[in-house]
Amino acid sequence: MADNEIEEATEDKDKSDSGSPDDNLEKDEVNGENLVATNEEEDQNGKINPEVLQGIPVTISVEVGKTSLKIRDLLRLSQGSVVELDRLAGEPLDLLVNNTVVAQGEIVLVNDRYGIRLTRVVPAAERMKTI
Repeated sequence: MADNEIEEATEDKDKSDSGSPDDNLEKDEVNGENLVATNEEEDQNGKINPEVLQGIPVTISVEVGKTSLKIRDLLRLSQGSVVELDRLAGEPLDLLVNNTVVAQGEIVLVNDRYGIRLTRVVPAAERMKTI
């Protein structure tokens, strides 16, 4: 009898899996998972659904400066060593989004945490040149 129950469960699963792609699309829409515009919607307005773009995670970092070291010098570093960077004190720091500079600013303290006050935003046309 257990074999019979397994066969019935398998048949029921096969029936539910054999639903048309439209059935699955409707389920996704009900669950709120359909964030990508359908082909018909894209043809009508030619744009990407903004909800999709707004949900994409990005990495934001602040670059204080850079330098280049030989491995010999890197191996000599210890606690208390000072590494000189290429940026002068008081120069604006770079704000990077996914390793692309999008703005510059200065360090500020916000409730005992570091922040950056933007002093210059790189124009979109200039950012596109680096991509």
